[in-house]
Amino acid sequence: MELNLDKEGFLREMADWSEEAAQSLAMNEGIDLTADHWEIISLVRDYYRQYQVSPPTRVLVKVVRDRLGDTKGNSIHLMQLFSGKPVKLVSKIAGLPKPSNCE
Repeated sequence: MELNLDKEGFLREMADWSEEAAQSLAMNEGIDLTADHWEIISLVRDYYRQYQVSPPTRVLVKVVRDRLGDTKGNSIHLMQLFSGKPVKLVSKIAGLPKPSNCE
């Protein structure tokens, strides 16, 4: 799948996002998306639709905990799914702009 990406691998146009695009973006990062990944992607996309910004890490952990419970709502779980910088990586795979607080 040919995607229009910026130099950091984020979609240039949010409208180009699809589940197929997410699979391709995840593969570029060495991630095979599972149901757990999709739960987080969906939550981040919902948050973005509501607030027009990706959630900071602490907020993401709280949102995940509130919606999916303590087992999944912790930074360790997010790091296991999206290693390195979870918010930056999940935002990229979710087709959102690069979070402003990420390098």
